Amino acid sequence: MAEKIIINDVGPRDGLQNQTVILEPQQRLALINALIDAGVKHIEVGSFVSPVAVPAMRGTDLVVAALPKGDYHFSALIPNLKGYELAKESGIDTVSIVIAASNSMNEQNIRMTNAQVLSFAKDVLGRGQADNFTTLACIATAWECPFEGLIPEKTVIDLCGELLAAGAPEVVLADTIGAASPAQVKSLISKLVAEFGAQRLSCHFHDTRGMGVANVFAAVECGIRKFDSSIGGLGGCPFAPGASGNVATEDVVLMLNQMGFETGIDLAKLVLAADLVAEQTGANATANSARWIKRQVEKGLL
Repeated sequence: MAEKIIINDVGPRDGLQNQTVILEPQQRLALINALIDAGVKHIEVGSFVSPVAVPAMRGTDLVVAALPKGDYHFSALIPNLKGYELAKESGIDTVSIVIAASNSMNEQNIRMTNAQVLSFAKDVLGRGQADNFTTLACIATAWECPFEGLIPEKTVIDLCGELLAAGAPEVVLADTIGAASPAQVKSLISKLVAEFGAQRLSCHFHDTRGMGVANVFAAVECGIRKFDSSIGGLGGCPFAPGASGNVATEDVVLMLNQMGFETGIDLAKLVLAADLVAEQTGANATANSARWIKRQVEKGLL
């Protein structure tokens, strides 16, 4: 049997949070259901943040309440303890917390210093263990910060160790502004894998400079078997200048399929989900591979 790689589609959260057109909960649910129909089982469905700060995530509790039951892994982002409590009340399976490797990004994103956000992260991870609630930790700006520049590898390695020791079952390494190269990815991830094991790590890449898929490849070569991606390549952080869209789910799945990995995702249905979100938002949600995939569908090859 082919080795499995997990794809966590963050389109319904990361992909939509920075769009001009704000979708209603029912529209976001339609996108989630389209992803599910394509075989995506891991989906970030929203975030429990202030609707004033991020209007696009208003009504995430309504989205969670209407999610289908089954063998799915739904998650939501939380920025603070209030978000944690709202997420727990909603019945979501998993939450994720974000701590940037750079102080400036933490202050811009969640208005906390490195020390404050690490304290918050440890508090939430402890609460999650006590509440039997899965809490993942994401290290943002793991390679480069839009305000501070390159991040020393030791900073990320030490932070990853603290988060795992505090109880995080998984740490996501995020190239928030898409500044990393495959060589940089291989350098950092190989050290992290050697220190902590690949099974406790996953990656989140942006495609700002067209290197998203190449960076996924580099991480796969290091042993990583779980990746965030976004339908149609949508995305961008409103608090990180230069952060354009995420690496497109279609591009990642196509590459992994052709490498012989099993993702369980139907490419033909995936492009239908991309067409849906493009229609909903008016955004350019066209992955690099979309035209090729559609031609294969027309030929009956997919």
